[in-house]
Amino acid sequence: MGGGPLIRPGSYLRWLALGLGLTAGLSGCPLAIVGGLGAAGGAGYAANQERGVQGSVNDFTIKTNIETAWNKADLAILPTSNVTVYEGRVLLTGTAANPQRKDEAAEIAKTIPGVKVVYNEIQLGQPESVWRSTKDAWITSEIRSSLVFSDVRSVNYTIETADGSVYLIGSARSQAELDHATNLARRVAGVKRVVSYVEVRPGAPPGTQLAEPAAGAPPTAVTNPSGSPVETSPSAAPTAPVEVQKL
Repeated sequence: MGGGPLIRPGSYLRWLALGLGLTAGLSGCPLAIVGGLGAAGGAGYAANQERGVQGSVNDFTIKTNIETAWNKADLAILPTSNVTVYEGRVLLTGTAANPQRKDEAAEIAKTIPGVKVVYNEIQLGQPESVWRSTKDAWITSEIRSSLVFSDVRSVNYTIETADGSVYLIGSARSQAELDHATNLARRVAGVKRVVSYVEVRPGAPPGTQLAEPAAGAPPTAVTNPSGSPVETSPSAAPTAPVEVQKL
């Protein structure tokens, strides 16, 4: 593969969806407001994050270095996979043609300076269709909108959606905030599951989910990675299981 810049189909579609959201914003679309906040914030957006401007720059550098290393290794995985980095923690999503390619992608990522840990969520299979990528971009935008208009400090959360699976990575001010964020994500239509790689800040007080079940309504059953049931509040929208990864 050449050394020039590559544009992944999923990334292109996310920017396309964002552009459509901004256009729709002239008639008051909430999605456009979220897009406007992200685009207009620039350095201010990064400064408001727990990791700060320098942390954002460092993470972007790590992301770029991983993609460059993949390119040099002729891994042929860039068009179908994505790299997300938060405070040196690397999340790999997307698809790979075989297990060897998936494993090699993670091993290369681990060699990059500044990488603390690699979460390999690359799935085996064919690249996403244009429709699936568009749907994933819509899911991400809906979740971002929900977080922005809630009491969650949304700037500390990075959202990646692949084939209906939502991956959250970042930092939470408390366990209650994290529970609320995952609860909002799992209620978006089309979400199959929510996987959390979000760290609760050291010293943050433990808590429970903010949403309370309606009077007389039975709880919705979901499971954690160990397989044991967890009670959560019901919703009119379909709900997806939440997998909280031990960090």
